[in-house]
Amino acid sequence: MYTFATAYKPITMKKYFLLIATIAGLFILNACTSETDTQTSNVNTASVPLEGGQSTVVDDVSQKNVVQIAVSSPDHTTLVKAVQAANLVDALANNGPFTVFAPTDEAFAQVPADALNNLMKPENKSQLEDVLYDHVYVGVLKTENIESEKKITLFGGQVVTLNNDNGKYTVNGANIIASIPAANGIVHVVDKVLLE
Repeated sequence: MYTFATAYKPITMKKYFLLIATIAGLFILNACTSETDTQTSNVNTASVPLEGGQSTVVDDVSQKNVVQIAVSSPDHTTLVKAVQAANLVDALANNGPFTVFAPTDEAFAQVPADALNNLMKPENKSQLEDVLYDHVYVGVLKTENIESEKKITLFGGQVVTLNNDNGKYTVNGANIIASIPAANGIVHVVDKVLLE
């Protein structure tokens, strides 16, 4: 027959110390967790942006992304304004990889001023997006991979023809006058706007 007297066994000194050590360990674990929670809650969040995408990340060490390259160029102010007006800064700052055919300010000057100003209006944002998407290829297309009469489809759907004439590279007749590697792709500076 099972009784309390048979179930009860006196606690040995070894079991007593084991019980005390377990209880002490639980207290220490609880104290460490509370301290970590307090330290986490005291982190200064003023420097962490509450809103914004990839473009809001501050990184002065890594290679520049395609947007940062355009922003830092004095020859691409119109392109930067267009990217901002179309709200594409975060999209082009993401991982990609992207090949961006970046028209210079002189290239944009060849577009009639009225047409360009009209594109920049908020009500024409979707048209501006289309124009900019027709300057972006998803993937990295280095000049050494450009063959004559190579056709590619840009993100906006426009099919363009690349050419290599003894190291002189063009896209739909626009000269690629410089190529700059980026953290998320490559920027090819072009001397014309790629309009269909």
